[in-house]
Amino acid sequence: MKRDGSAPTGSNFEGGERTRSVRWSLIGLSLSMLLSALGTSIANVGLPTLADVFQAPFQDVQWVVLAYLLAITALIVGVGRLGDIVGRRRLLLGGVAVFTLASGLSGLAPTLWLLIVARAAQGLGAAVMMALTMAFVAETVPKARTGSAMGLLGTMSAIGTALGPPLGGALIAGFGWRALFLINVPLGILTYGVARRHLPADRKATTRADARFDVPGTLVLASTLTAYALAMTIGRGHFGLLNGVLLLAAALGVGAFAMIETKVASPLIRPTTFRDPALSSNLITNGLVSTVMMTTLVVGPFYLTRALGLDPAVIGLVMAVGPVVAAISGVPAGRFVDRFGARPVTLAGLAAVATGAVGLSTLPATLGIPGYLAPIVIVTAGYAFFQAANNTAVMADVPPDRRGVISGMLNLSRNLGLVTGASVMGAVFSLASAASDIATASPEAAASAMRVTFAVAAGLILLAVAIAVLGRAFALRSASSGDGSEIEHGEGRLASAPVARKPASTPDPPR
Repeated sequence: MKRDGSAPTGSNFEGGERTRSVRWSLIGLSLSMLLSALGTSIANVGLPTLADVFQAPFQDVQWVVLAYLLAITALIVGVGRLGDIVGRRRLLLGGVAVFTLASGLSGLAPTLWLLIVARAAQGLGAAVMMALTMAFVAETVPKARTGSAMGLLGTMSAIGTALGPPLGGALIAGFGWRALFLINVPLGILTYGVARRHLPADRKATTRADARFDVPGTLVLASTLTAYALAMTIGRGHFGLLNGVLLLAAALGVGAFAMIETKVASPLIRPTTFRDPALSSNLITNGLVSTVMMTTLVVGPFYLTRALGLDPAVIGLVMAVGPVVAAISGVPAGRFVDRFGARPVTLAGLAAVATGAVGLSTLPATLGIPGYLAPIVIVTAGYAFFQAANNTAVMADVPPDRRGVISGMLNLSRNLGLVTGASVMGAVFSLASAASDIATASPEAAASAMRVTFAVAAGLILLAVAIAVLGRAFALRSASSGDGSEIEHGEGRLASAPVARKPASTPDPPR
């Protein structure tokens, strides 16, 4: 290679070097996605042990999980925008470092409340990784391979989710609860090293007036999201006065945030963002589908326990099937997106999720485990295809200076769907069982509640299909009328042509 970094004339060195750079960049991004997912799923299995070790009630111990999730939900949009301003590579490396350090502090925490604080810091690092990982795709791979890259990241997220419980159980049995968090330290160091060596360098910082960070908007949005997440999680399924107050605070926060964004010079989320009907419909459908996916995780164990009478070991194996299917489906889903385009794969994924939900809503308990797994496999595979296509559609043509914040909004819609699914759909299941305590419901009541809950879930997916179709129609109408509303995030999502037919972009060289 020449001293200025260019490839020698007449050689194919540049192409081979670029291919290796893309491969290693994707490895770094995949490790970041794996870490953030593993941080969520690995701690749940340790809650009973932590309750015994710290002699604390469940209401206190559950904050080990909630602190992590709340930090991600509250901060993910803000840190995405911060990456747009200060540099995504720089901030992603900082996020990996914070996550790794906080993991070590979590594993060494002498008290429960110090552990909770460390977990919140770990959630901050995870928010950075989740927000910026997808934002890096456009700078790392050619546009023709965007779908494959998104499918790979979805696969790594599913692997992290599936790996957490069995890995956590093995670590507790062999090394004690501290290993749940200390295991992330060597993984974090590896991720930092790969990312630092191979991720493309940050673009030159801009000095435009609209590149200032929106501190008031960020604080109000973080407070609003925290209030909503708390309203949906505290009370263990019982909605009380505090939940109502928090929901009211969240509603007022939305209004305050909207007002702030119209007045600041550099808004966190530009008011014109939601004038893009394609983007708005993608975010809403993402939230609805995530709500249904969380329903399978919340309702499934109760159905398997009460209706089918399975023991915990078998339930664990059955529940692992969904994440394994998602992990297997992710990469093929991304290739389908590159081949056929984001829109048809999105609709196919939604159709599969709806089909599986309808199957669960008509499921007779007499079919046993096979009868349960068949629709679960359809739902989960459909979710993998939807995620790869929807993520590609959202991120394909976002301007470089907004990729972080849009990626943050995409991840936020998913998180809000997961939080809502855990609370609202769990409440639907409890009410449908007509039992004072779902843990003691009769097999017939649990089976009936399962069918009612997934009938509601199927309705949510049909709503998502309608929103996706209407969003497409409004986007095409806006494009044909030339009102400019689609320009905010690019026109690429309006096209139904496969991504592979678009000109490939050249990724930035690695630092």
